[in-house]
Amino acid sequence: MKSSLPLPVRIAAGLAVTAVEQARKLPEQLTGLPVTVVSQALQLSMRVQQRVTELAIKGDDALASLRPVEETPEWATFDEDEEEPTPAAPVQPEFNDPWLAEERAVSEHEDTGDEDEVASGGPAALPEYDELSVPQLRARLRRLTLDDLEQLQAYEREHAARPAYLGMLTRRIATVRAQENADS
Repeated sequence: MKSSLPLPVRIAAGLAVTAVEQARKLPEQLTGLPVTVVSQALQLSMRVQQRVTELAIKGDDALASLRPVEETPEWATFDEDEEEPTPAAPVQPEFNDPWLAEERAVSEHEDTGDEDEVASGGPAALPEYDELSVPQLRARLRRLTLDDLEQLQAYEREHAARPAYLGMLTRRIATVRAQENADS
C-alpha cells in the first residue's frame, strides 16, 4: 500500500518508530555496554600495538642497513659453531652475504706456515688473534687443531678474558673433542 504522505513525513515517522524501538532495547543493551566498550577499547589497543611493532621493525631494518653489528652477544650461539659436512661444490649465495664472503676469503687464504713469527704478539696458533672480531675468529676456528684452540683459550683467559670469545672457543673445543671421541 502506497502512502500519500510526502517523503519527509514518512522518514520522520520511521525515525520516531526506530527511536522508540531503541529506547525499549536500551535496558538490555546497558547490561552489555561495559563489555562492548571494553572489547572495542582492547581491539583498538591491539591495532595500535600492531602498528607500533610494524613501525619498529621497519625502523630496525633501516637502521641495520646504516651500521653493521660488530660484536656478538655472549649468549648467542650460531650454526657455524657446529661442524657441518663440506659440500662437494661451492654453494653460491642468492644474495651478497658478507659473512659468507669473509669465511670464503679466509678459507682461501693460505698460512705462511712460519709459526715462529708472531706478527702482533698473539698466540702462535693465530698471531693476528688480538685484532680479530668475533665473526672473523669464528671463520678461522674450523681450520685449527684442538691444541691450537686450547692455546687460544688459555691466551684469551690470561689477556682480555672477553666472554664472547671465551664462549665461542669453549663451544668449539667441546665440538672437536666430541668428534674425536666419536671417531675413536
